[in-house]
Amino acid sequence: MSPLKLVVVSAGLSQPSSTRLLADRLAEATGQRLADEEREVEVRVIELRDLATDIANNLVTGFPGAALRGAIEAVTEADGVIAVTPIFTASYSGLFKSFFDVIDNTALDGKPVLIAATGGTARHSLALEHALRPLFAYLRALVVPTAVYAASEDWGTGGSAGADGLSARIARAAGELADLLARRPAPAERIDAVIPFEQQLAALRS
Repeated sequence: MSPLKLVVVSAGLSQPSSTRLLADRLAEATGQRLADEEREVEVRVIELRDLATDIANNLVTGFPGAALRGAIEAVTEADGVIAVTPIFTASYSGLFKSFFDVIDNTALDGKPVLIAATGGTARHSLALEHALRPLFAYLRALVVPTAVYAASEDWGTGGSAGADGLSARIARAAGELADLLARRPAPAERIDAVIPFEQQLAALRS
């Protein structure tokens, strides 16, 4: 069985960033759950900060550069996606939205997606439900029930306080994504030629 392809899209702007840290923890937890089910997974991380100029040029010209084209192909060909953005002005970042604007609107059709976000305070957590979830619903992605939000205070406590702490939310969301990925059917074997029905009957008679 071929490895599952998991693509992580991180829209963090600083380096290092809490957005990338959350993305890495989600990918690690998902990979561990899949390993427990004896499924191999290949993880690729796309840092949007490195593609910012290419994304802007694509929006103006309609043509992606080589690096952006590779990122778009990776998302399109992935079995599942983890999408993480910082929250600015109660919504996803402009860079995050612009990246998904340049992807074909059928690329995520039926694809399992885990959405997550980071922000300064817990007040911005609803942005996951009023901004990110509708975006991926429009793209016809299969968004997992649990969305993960990490405020500054979550990192300060180690992210493990109580049943609803960050670590618990990461584990729950990763489990939901892993379950969806584990159930994805293997790619259908390509048929190079169609054998005429008469020829198949002749073979059976002989």
